[in-house]
Amino acid sequence: MIRRSLQAVPSTSHSSVAVRHVRALSSQPPSPHQPQSPPPSPSSSSSSSKSRRPPPQTWLAKTIKQSPAAKKAFLSLAGLLGYGSAKQYAGRRAYNMYSELCIPRPDDEAAFWKDACHLPPTFQSWFTVTNLHVWLLTVRLRALPPPHGTNFVQGLIDHFFIDVEDRVRAVLQPVSPASLAPPQNLAPYTRPSAFYQIANASVTGRPRPRGRAPESLVTRQMKIFKEQWAGMGMSFDLGLVRSDAELAAAVWRNLLGARGARGIAYPSSSAGASGGAGEQHFRRTVNLVGGEVEKLARIEKRGGGLEAEERRDDGSGVHDFPPAEADKYVAYPETMATLVEYVRRELVRLERLPDEAFLGKGEIGTESHGLEDLRFGPVRREDGLVAAFGRERVE
Repeated sequence: MIRRSLQAVPSTSHSSVAVRHVRALSSQPPSPHQPQSPPPSPSSSSSSSKSRRPPPQTWLAKTIKQSPAAKKAFLSLAGLLGYGSAKQYAGRRAYNMYSELCIPRPDDEAAFWKDACHLPPTFQSWFTVTNLHVWLLTVRLRALPPPHGTNFVQGLIDHFFIDVEDRVRAVLQPVSPASLAPPQNLAPYTRPSAFYQIANASVTGRPRPRGRAPESLVTRQMKIFKEQWAGMGMSFDLGLVRSDAELAAAVWRNLLGARGARGIAYPSSSAGASGGAGEQHFRRTVNLVGGEVEKLARIEKRGGGLEAEERRDDGSGVHDFPPAEADKYVAYPETMATLVEYVRRELVRLERLPDEAFLGKGEIGTESHGLEDLRFGPVRREDGLVAAFGRERVE
């Protein structure tokens, strides 16, 4: 499992009652003297705003917050147990960074990811977009002085994959409304997302508590996501230090499905521009590096070679546009330029922020403070270079 292969931060344990209450205290809303979070972007949907609601607090957290003396005693006890160490604090603050900064991004910019990038509303697409923003934070966190950089990066990656595994189990086997499991065992690790839908999530019938999905299937999916996480990270790191062209190629491969890698299929006089031509010319990009995503031995066993595998629908929803929709490729250069500009702009913005904005105060209960300054901006901006070039082209 990924959570075993990655060095886990002890603060992410679900079995510790104290950790859950410390996290509840650290997720308290900012005081009136602190700046409030900026309003959501115009592209945010009502469902996205609902998904941002914090989880309900436990009775102990409510009791402690109502009594300053009890809160001081509880935090002192937590400090004696080691929950106030720099590594533990980094793990909890990384959790707040992940849940407040990375998770909302697919829903905040859903129109762009689905319409401009043509990503289907699936969990795979959610993972890709969230992975991009985890990488953006990772780049800045790596620059923190040691050992803070290592602690924050490890905590961020740990929370990311624990959340991914929790969501994978929910997708493979949704919880039935008739489940007999206690509510605290069914609570998600982080807030839900409206970007993708869980099939048969509301089907009634016999109880199907979470965690009953086949472990072999969960393990395989987690290995696939680990490969995708590592591949995207390395390709974006390379593009970051080389050139915008290299970064645009990484965007094309990871966020745009490498559509058109073997050329663009145009409508022919015989096939015309009918919808049926889409099935005849179906083609997707196959990763010849192998691994868990595309097992070369399995491809060879099926027969037909690479061309037959490219024409096999893997159910991902990401494939080349059919001939009748070949004009969609015209907007691809602008989409890649928009994403490259977004990545560069956000990395520069994060670089200009002081280390203290990421490190926090180092005190229990302040792990969520100051995150409003770290929020990502919109992908498209009217004052951006791509928008300026578009206006010049029109004029």
